This record gives sequence, structure tokens and C-alpha cells, in this order.
Amino acid sequence: MIALALAPEAVILLTGALIASACALIGTFLVLRQVAMLGDAISHAVLPGIVVAFLLTESRAPVPMLVGAGAVGLLTVFLVDLSARTRRLKEDASIGVVFPALFALGVILITRYAGRVDLDLDCVLYGEIAYAPWDVLVWQGQSIGPKSLWMGGFVLLLNLLAIGLLYKEFKLTTFDPQLAATLGFAPVAMHYLLMGLTSVTVVGAFESVGAILVVAMLIVPPATAYLLTERLSAMLALAVAIGIASSTLGYGVARLFDASIAGAMAAVAGAFFLLAFLVSPRHGLIGRLLRHRHLGGLLDEQLLLLHLQSGPSTPSALRLQNRFAWTAAKMNRVAARLVQRGWAARRDDGRLALTDAGQRALETAGQQGLRHHLPPEMAAPAG
Repeated sequence: MIALALAPEAVILLTGALIASACALIGTFLVLRQVAMLGDAISHAVLPGIVVAFLLTESRAPVPMLVGAGAVGLLTVFLVDLSARTRRLKEDASIGVVFPALFALGVILITRYAGRVDLDLDCVLYGEIAYAPWDVLVWQGQSIGPKSLWMGGFVLLLNLLAIGLLYKEFKLTTFDPQLAATLGFAPVAMHYLLMGLTSVTVVGAFESVGAILVVAMLIVPPATAYLLTERLSAMLALAVAIGIASSTLGYGVARLFDASIAGAMAAVAGAFFLLAFLVSPRHGLIGRLLRHRHLGGLLDEQLLLLHLQSGPSTPSALRLQNRFAWTAAKMNRVAARLVQRGWAARRDDGRLALTDAGQRALETAGQQGLRHHLPPEMAAPAG
């Protein structure tokens, strides 16, 4: 098998890339539907399903694990929806009630039967991607390669097929569920299908990378992509790319600092999100602050121009300054910008006067709607 010939580092990198890609595809729709924390809840609530599958089969075969986890994942969603529909609890409170109860049940089952089955909390919750090259899958007595590659490849292929075949349905039920219901697209069924895929994805990555990294890859790369684009197809591609980059760079960081590989991958994903949060062209904090500052400057200039329309009776700079509650420095800055642009000129008495260019600029600004950004009491020059 090709997988057997891969170096341990290559297995770890491929495992990280497969899991990150699978999680990013599903996580994109979780983020867009504003149920990202439901993915976190499912990642913990499926624990009793995994334990029951172990107890019934007394093996760690992937199929029973996926079936058990998928069933409990759907049960989690059903219980959350049922609790929220009572209108006594909000959805976030319903999540907070349901998933700790199921998770606690799973912990009880593990601690009660830990001596009889090969299952423990460290295996289920934390995982260790560094051991992935040596945890092989055996078929008919023969090793067929690392289990993480088979599981990661399976869940990625499953998610690709589901989203590829039902892309239109997922898109419509995500952005306009009422229209989807009218057209017969069954948004409730699509919702449960998405949650089922989330359950399968979470369990497929549990043993290799652990729940912590699964949750990080399920939410952080899609949230980062959400800040960078407003097109669904581009968001899916960006989320996958960011997830792969996070896992690859995270492995390098872990090797450099001799740190946890899963922790480093999650930390790099968080760093990508922070970078996008700061410098995103449309939604970035820095860009937003610069736009607000620019708009604030335009509104200050508009406000002063409006009060210069009164002709010879233009108030003095001090009176305008007091009227606007500006500092002297701000008054001088705004006045200097108007004079520099030729929109205002200094009269012999030191007061500002509106120029023809300023009048045209004011009319153009009014046509572009900048007047509507002003409070009502400032929308017209003082009498």
C-alpha cells in the first residue's frame, strides 16, 4: 500500500489536511446558519453513542463508531430543537442543557466499563495526531495503512459528495429556508442531514486528532473565510485552504517549539482568524476604523460647509466650534482641509467663506446621500 511507504511526517501532514478539509466543508454551513456552537455540542454529545457502539461490538471498528455517534448526534439536535420550540429556552440555553447531560452520560459509561473495553477519555477527547502513523487499519489480517488516512479520506469524500450533490439545496436552505420550504426543498431534512454529517466528521477525526482540534477546524477556518468573502463557493474553497494551511504550518510550529501538534495547529488557525479580523478588506477591524475615520472626516467637512452657506452672516470659527462641540484643534484641521481643497476661503476678518467649488462639492455630496448621514438637527444650516 502507498500509505505504508509514507514517512511519519507525511502521514501526520496528510491526516491534518484531510481532517481540516472535511471539517471546513461542514463548518462553513454551520457558521452561515449561525449554529457553530451546535457543532461543538455534537462533538462532545456523541460520546455515549461511541461508548454504546464499543459495548455492543467490543471492537473499535470505524463503522459501529460512526453509526453510534451519528445516531446520538441527531438525537442531540432533536433534543435541542425540541427544547427551543417550547419557547421557554433560547437555543444557546438548550445546547447548554442537552450536550453536558449526554456528555456526562458518556463519561459515566466510560468510567464504569473502562476495564472491559479499550476506550478512555484521553483517546476520545484529546487524541494524538503524532501517533497516527502507527495506528494502522487491519483488513483480513493485513495492515492496509494508517487508520487516520482512511478515516480522514472517507469523511472528506462523504462531505464532498453530499455538498456536491446537494449544493443547491444546502445553499437555499441556508440563506432562505422559507423559500426553500415553499419550493419543496425540505429545510428540516437538510438541517438534520448537515448535523448527521457533522457527527460523522467529528467521530471520524476523534481518535486521530481529538475533539479540541476538531472543534477548532470545524469553526475557525470557516469563520476566517467568512470575513474574507461573501460568495459561498469562495468561502468553501477559502475555508479548506485555511484549514490545510493551519494544519501544515501548525505542524512546523510544533516541531520548532517541541509543542503539542494539535494545539499548534489550532493556535495557527486562531492566528489566521486574528489576521483576517484585523485586515479583512470589508470586515477587518483596521479597515473599518479607517473607513469610519474617513467618513467622519467627510461628515465634519459636510457639516462645516452647510453652515458656511449662510453667506455674509457666517458665524465666527469660535462660535461654530462651540456649536459643534469641537476642540480648537479639530476646528482648525477641518477648516484647513476645506481651504486646501478650495472649498472655502479666508475672508479679511478671518472668517471662512464658501467658494463656488465648495458649493458644487456640497451639492454633489447631497446628491450622493451624504446629507442623510447627518443627525436631523445638523441637516440644515443655522438660521
